[in-house]
Formats: sequence, C-alpha cells, structure tokens
Amino acid sequence: MSAELLEPILWAVGMALLAAVLFTGIGLISGTDETAIVAPLALLVILIGVPPAGVIAFFLAAIISKHISHAVPTTLLGIPGDTTAVPMLREAQLLRSLGIPHIALQKAISGGVVSVVIAIPLSILFALVLTPFAEAIGAAAPWIFIAAAVLVAYTSKGRLAAVAALIPFVLLIVGLQAFIMEQKEATFTTSFFLGIATGPLIFDLFAALSPVGRRAMAQSGKREFALAPDVRPAGGGRLPNPFKALDGKQLAYTSGSAAITSATFVFSPVAMAVLMGEIAGSRIKNGYHRLTTVITVRNGTTESTYIAETLIPLIAIGLPLSPMAAGPAAPLFNAPPVYTLDTESGTSSNLHDLLSTGQFALFSVIAAVIAIAIAYPFVMTNAHRAATWVMRSVSHEAIITGFAALICVICLYEGGLLALGVTITVGLVGGLFNRMIGMHAGVQFMGYYVAVLTVPALLAL
Repeated sequence: MSAELLEPILWAVGMALLAAVLFTGIGLISGTDETAIVAPLALLVILIGVPPAGVIAFFLAAIISKHISHAVPTTLLGIPGDTTAVPMLREAQLLRSLGIPHIALQKAISGGVVSVVIAIPLSILFALVLTPFAEAIGAAAPWIFIAAAVLVAYTSKGRLAAVAALIPFVLLIVGLQAFIMEQKEATFTTSFFLGIATGPLIFDLFAALSPVGRRAMAQSGKREFALAPDVRPAGGGRLPNPFKALDGKQLAYTSGSAAITSATFVFSPVAMAVLMGEIAGSRIKNGYHRLTTVITVRNGTTESTYIAETLIPLIAIGLPLSPMAAGPAAPLFNAPPVYTLDTESGTSSNLHDLLSTGQFALFSVIAAVIAIAIAYPFVMTNAHRAATWVMRSVSHEAIITGFAALICVICLYEGGLLALGVTITVGLVGGLFNRMIGMHAGVQFMGYYVAVLTVPALLAL
C-alpha cells in the first residue's frame, strides 16, 4: 500500500472511530436532533483542518452510529431519540405495552444495519448514473433549488404553510446578506447554517426568557419515565447478527425500502420513513409481525436516506440538492474558507472535487464497518444499562450549554458579533417557523439556497 493512500485511510479510520464512539453515546440522549448536533460538529472538524478522508468518514460514521443508538430511548423509554425516530414512536409504544420493547430495539437497529449494507453501494451506483448529467444539473441548479424547496416544504409537517413561509424566510436571508455585504463584504455562510441548524434550540432559549414562554414550558415536579425490563438477546455472549435478528419478510421489506430510498434522494427522510413503513405494514395482517416489521423498515429508512442524500449529491453534482445535503450535511458542501460553493456560477470546491468516486466508496465502507462494529454490539447488549445511566446522570442543560458555547465560538471566529447576531436572528425566526408551523430545518436550508442562488437568477432575467 502506497504512502499516499495509507495516510488518508488512517485519517478515515481514526475519525470514524471518534465519531462512532461519540455519536453512539449522543444517540442515547433523547431529543438530540441530527441537524443541531451533527452539522456543527462536522463543521468544527472541517474548520480545524481534518483532511477530506477524515471528514467524510467522520460524518458517515456519525449518522450511522447515531441512527443505531437513537432506537434506545425510542423503544425503551417511549421518547424519540431524534427527529427521524419520531415515525417509529407509535410502534415502539405498542410493543412496549406488549412487554417486548427489547424485540422492538433488536428489530429496529438490525434493520438499520441491513440498510447501511445496501445503501452505500447503491448510492454510489446511482451517483455514477447521474454524474454524466452533472453540468446540466449545475446549470439548472437555480430552478432545481426552488422546485426542490417547494417539494420538501410541502412534504413537511407544515404542508402549504411551510411553502408559504418560504417567501418571508428567503426575503430574510436576502436582506441579511445585503446588510452583511455592506458592512463586511463577506457572506457569513457558516453563521447562516448554524442559525438554521439550531433554530429550535435558539427559539426555546428565548422562550425561556419570557414569562409567557416559561409558563408554557413549566413542569410540575421531575419528569418520570418507565424503563422497560432488561431482557438480553438470545445467544448469551455471541456477537449479534442483524441478518438473524430479522425474518425473511422483514429482510425483504427492509432491503426493498433501502433500495428505493437510495434512489429517491430528493425527498424528506422523515416522510420516506413514514411512507416505507406504511407500505410494508399494509401488506402484513398479523399484528405482532406488522408492528415489528414497520419499526424495522422505518429505522432502516433513516439510515438509507441519510446515506443516499449525502453521497449522491456529493459524488455526482457537488451541490446540496437534497434535504439531507442542505441540512446536516451542508458543511460538506460549503464551509468557508475550507470548502466553498460559488452560488452564482454553481461551481464548487468541496469534497466533490477533492475525492474520487473510488475514494468515496473506500472511506464510506471504512466508516460503515467501524460504526456498525462499535454501535450495534454495544446497543444490543448494553442498551438497558446505557439508558439508565443517561436518564439518571446526563444533564440536558449541560448539553445545551455546551452546544450553545460551540455555536458562539464558531460565529465569533467567522465574523465577530455581527456573525453571532446573524445566527441568533436566523435561528429565532427559523425556530419559530419550525415550532409553530412545522417548517423543519431541511426546508429552511433549501430556502437558504433559493435566496443565494435562485433569487439572483430571477433578478437577472
């Protein structure tokens, strides 16, 4: 093995190990939204100078391991581990009421592992199919973004309200950018990203300052959760096998949904998780088998959509043309001054330009193997102890404070107090739209690209 290849591989292995350990733990904490957690940490990794091999391995290992461990609070505690775990909540609660949350957990995370194995090669294959059309897609990007923004908004919880809210949100971005250019002649892309990613957090912090908001958030006494009994997988100390944890039909439905969602990379991951689960569940009559199959397929879909929506735009186009690419994966496309995206010409200088398709494949496989090897056995054998420790020992306030401090540091680094003001402004408005009308961060990221890419194209007509 040549030294030129050995160094990137070592970076990929090291960063994948770091991400797998870190995000396996983070996934155990309920409510740790992917965009608010993964995007800032991925941005930090990029800004401190980690090579491209380490960046892509870190990111993929993070989302794979988190979507394995997020099933722990969802199935054992009955509270969603993050946004993409919400579609599994009903099945998880019904299986808990039947006294078999351990079965729900085993099925869900096994479905995730199977989807990872299928999604990585298929995503790369679909990217290769699209690559010859990259120039045409890039030229049409201003109009693709506005169409994609409307589509993603309509498939969100907000439906028509989210579509309508795109107009004031885009105008807010345009106005802020014009003001920034007058003051600093800069773009503050990172600050805009952080504001959108952490919008609900910023909104909640402001709400806590208001007497009205505090009354709405007040709780009587400590929150209590009923933790399910500790039931270990059959087989004692043997390594768990995801292909044996699922029956034939569950393997088939999970594999089929992973294949479909690896191609339909422009749709919302949450929407696809709901849809794939409904399709699988509608074909099964037995109640127990329907519940376990739906939760398996839905957790598998969270893995396949995140992988496909990251790899296909990165490999084929270099533009963030998916809800995932415009959300948690946004720093992989645009993280000035390390990675840049020229919104006027549609040209890029990011991972798309720095890694070949073969390198994407190699580092993706490294990230997947390491993430699965760490997260899957840990969750299968230690889920109960880990959930107990998290609920008793981990302070949500400390986690929020830590991420708030990280956001402040990154903003001050980019543009001082003005950049911090941009993040707070965008976050407060975006968080309001998210909380009140269901306009999630993926819609808002698409709105950002409409503001910087489509609006100038419209004005130039």
